[in-house]
Parts: sequence; structure tokens; C-alpha cells
Amino acid sequence: MTLKLSVLDLVPVRTDQTSGDALRATLRLAAVADDLGLHRYWLAEHHNMPAVAATNPPVLIAMVAAATSRIRVGSGGVMLPNHAPLVVAEQFGLLEAAYPGRIDLGLGRAPGSDPVTSWALRYGAGGVADDAAAHFPDYVGHVIAMLGRDGVGLDVRGRTYPLRATPVATSTPPVWLLGSSDFSARLAAERGLPYVFAHHFSGNGTAEALALYRDGFRPAAEGDRPTTFLTANVVVAASDEEAERLARPQLLAMLALRTGGELGPQLMVEEAEARVVPPEHEELFAAMRRRWLVGAADRVAAEIRALAERYDVDEVMAHPVAGAHTGTDPGSSPAREDSLRLLSQLL
Repeated sequence: MTLKLSVLDLVPVRTDQTSGDALRATLRLAAVADDLGLHRYWLAEHHNMPAVAATNPPVLIAMVAAATSRIRVGSGGVMLPNHAPLVVAEQFGLLEAAYPGRIDLGLGRAPGSDPVTSWALRYGAGGVADDAAAHFPDYVGHVIAMLGRDGVGLDVRGRTYPLRATPVATSTPPVWLLGSSDFSARLAAERGLPYVFAHHFSGNGTAEALALYRDGFRPAAEGDRPTTFLTANVVVAASDEEAERLARPQLLAMLALRTGGELGPQLMVEEAEARVVPPEHEELFAAMRRRWLVGAADRVAAEIRALAERYDVDEVMAHPVAGAHTGTDPGSSPAREDSLRLLSQLL
């Protein structure tokens, strides 16, 4: 089986970086992915986190698409409850117009932030609070309709008011649903949309969610079929030992997130080596590590192929989580770049 290799990027911020440095490192990583012929490059949405600069996928997508020439660029994903559907449709209508055939719109139902930040995003301008997540199925339909050439007709006082995301759409980006539970799997199947389960984040329930999606899929148009891929946290280096060292900063960050610890920028490799995992958290730390693909290139490539076969996919989206050594150029992430280079030679 020929596997497509793609990239998920959260634009991590290390202790040696400013936000601008992290963005420059992402643009360099995207250029490497483009040069290697990788399939797509998706950017996440997270808010108010000291180690993540991926707060605004449409802005990041525009930057990455402008810095590359052929790779597909998309959101992994836009957290729809945080935004008015029309705004999302307008943003991606413009991106598709600027880079036709290269844009993906991935939509998620989670807020991607803490409750206070979620409130500020959705209602900080004076909007009326509602349960935005409960309206997710309707909002998905609104975004898709407004992205189309004809837009939608909004009934206002007995008259139909046309509403379009962009004046003259000649193409529309594919809309993907993303999730870490069975909700979006069922919705994607009902709507005939592509779907991705957050395997890199959870690692549990992947097979069940994909089975629900594939078994319940209803084509929206002739020729539609279930479309999905697998996501995975990946660290690849010249040796297993070096890969383990490079994985430790992000593992510690995820441990802090899962246990209510203090959150901060991603540690450098040497800083992470000096941190001791509390005994009460050692089991969780080890469990997270077992779900990640960490090691020399041949080992990780074999694990990726085994995962792809297990879940019957022909594309794997790697989330390169390798840290950086002290003294690294702040505007670069060489270990993340090396992970992609080493894998692309074997997949």
C-alpha cells in the first residue's frame, strides 16, 4: 500500500521562542513538507495556551499557503462553536479563491480552550449566550451552504435575502468533520462528509468511531465514499535514544495538561531531562508514551504502516512533536523537520 504522509501543526512555542519565532519555525517546517511532496498541512485552533501559537487557523493557513506551492493547507480544525458560521464561510471562501484546490476546511465541535476564553471568543462582543455546541450540526450545514456558488436564502420579513460567503465562487474547499468521540463520526456519516478521529490526542475509541462512520455513511452525491485518515504523535531521529530525548518535552507538557499542572512554554530537551516525573504520575506518563510513535526512522515507519493497515487508511497525518536542544535557532525546529525528512524516505 502506498501511504500519503501529511502534517498536523499546533505551532508550539518553546522557552527560547517568542510567538514570532514559533511562526517562523512553522513556515520553515511547512516549506520542508512542501519540498518533500507531502500531501497536506493542517493547523490547529487552541486558545490562551502558553505553549501553542495556533490561535487562528485561517490566518495561519494564508501564511502557509503563501509560503508553499503545492501542498494542501487546511484547518485541523476550526472549532466552530467559537465562531459565527458566516465568518468561517467567508474566511475559507477567500482562501479557496486565493489558492484554488489547495484548501481544506476541518470543523470541530470542541471549544479548544478553557471556559472563560470560550466565553470571550463567542460572547465577548455582546452576543447572547447559547449552547453553541448543541447547534453544531446546523452550523455545519450553514457553512457548507454559504460556501456554495448560490449561497443561501435568508427569509427576512417575508423577503428572501441572499447570503453568500464570497461574491463569485468557482470552487469550494472540502469540509471535513473532526472529533474525539462518536458524535462527529455519526454526523459525518449522515451528511456524507470526510471525517477524522483525533487518534493522536485520545488513542482510545478510534476503531469504534471509524466503524460507525463507515457503516453509517450516506453519500451526499454520486461517487461519494467514506474518506478518512489517521493522526499520530511522531518523533523520528537518528537513533531510538535521541528520539526519546526529543519526545520528553512534549510528553511533560501533556502530563501537566492532563494532571492540572502548571502550563508553560515547551521545555528545551536539556530542561526536560532535568525534570522528574512525580511517582503518582509515572503510569500516566508511560501510557501516553506508549501511544506515541517514537524512535529511529525504520521503527516508526513500520509502526505507521501497521497502524494504517489496522485502521484501513491510506493516509497518515503526523503531528511532529520533537523538542529542540539548547542553542537551536529560535526561528527553526530542526528536529521536527528531520522527523518529516526521515519518514518521507521510507513511506
